[in-house]
Amino acid sequence: MKISLVAAIANNNALGKDNKLLWHLSNDLKFFKAYTLGKVIIMGRKTFESIGKRALPGRINVVISRDLSLASENIVVFTDLKEAIKKFHDVEEICIVGGAQIYQDSLSIADILVLTRVNTSPQADVYFPEVDFSQWKLVSEEKHPADERHQYDYNFQIWNRI
Repeated sequence: MKISLVAAIANNNALGKDNKLLWHLSNDLKFFKAYTLGKVIIMGRKTFESIGKRALPGRINVVISRDLSLASENIVVFTDLKEAIKKFHDVEEICIVGGAQIYQDSLSIADILVLTRVNTSPQADVYFPEVDFSQWKLVSEEKHPADERHQYDYNFQIWNRI
């Protein structure tokens, strides 16, 4: 089993503010969907709330929260990240999709970083953890300039732990 962290982050590692993303990049949403479809995704409660307290279709949705009442037909709730990972040890890949504390708690055990690097440095209240990229190898990168549907330049990057 591999563990990937999937995130869109600014130059200053900003992730969000007021429980919202800092930008709307439609190609990033498509990239996220394509990468995570058919996989287990794990998120924290705040991230779950930010997507409308609903399951993302075509994925096993896991929420880390002390509030077990969040569980539903398409949502599995665990109070502990390690227990959630242990439960799905037999899948090919688990995608950690936010937020900041879940990223921080899982960075040391991640095998893959799937990042959309957004060329801006906005004010935020949530940040992606600092990564020592000397421990990672860039295996894929697609660069995209800003256009009429995308306010900022952005790059899709996939990093494997060395």
